[in-house]
Amino acid sequence: MPSLPESEELRRLIPVLEAVRGAVSIPISVDTTKAAVARRAIQAGATIVNDISALRGDPLMASLVAETGAAVVLMHMQGTPQTMQQSPRYRNVVDEVSLFLRERIQVALDHGIRPSQIILDPGFGFGKLQEHNLQLLAEFDMLTRLGYPVLAGLSRKQFIGRLTGQPVHERGYGTAGAVAAAVLKGAHIIRVHDVRAMRDTITVVS
Repeated sequence: MPSLPESEELRRLIPVLEAVRGAVSIPISVDTTKAAVARRAIQAGATIVNDISALRGDPLMASLVAETGAAVVLMHMQGTPQTMQQSPRYRNVVDEVSLFLRERIQVALDHGIRPSQIILDPGFGFGKLQEHNLQLLAEFDMLTRLGYPVLAGLSRKQFIGRLTGQPVHERGYGTAGAVAAAVLKGAHIIRVHDVRAMRDTITVVS
């Protein structure tokens, strides 16, 4: 699927973001790789930029994050959204993801982004096969040793469906198991669909 033009991203995003900002007081994250979209979103109330390209998609993104002070999620992805699942290969997925994240952290710091703004995401399902996702989950604590908050986006992922044999909307129990494993391994942030159920899962695990 091709990337949306900037104008279309803004058309879809800004009215929803403004409505959400008016209804809640919690931090809001915006998913985009475009600096201009991120800037408008921050002006509309977003405080976190979730950049699946880890500052590689737009040469202006790092400077924007540094300027605005917004938090930024640096996510690992092998390839692009169009190619990432064609033939992902790793010698050791945990080592390679860690190395990539270290390099992107340094890029962020070199652009003036403060350490307190940085969040890491190993990118479950982004350029990874079943065995890669499972190894990342099993060794999630290795990522927390990088010294930054680590986000786990596990909710309803395909690898959970393959393990359980369940379609996407029936993966709640499998997601709870994956979330529990990640939290026990030190995950700081969990991105989920079923907030109430996963909050209960995390409360019990904690």
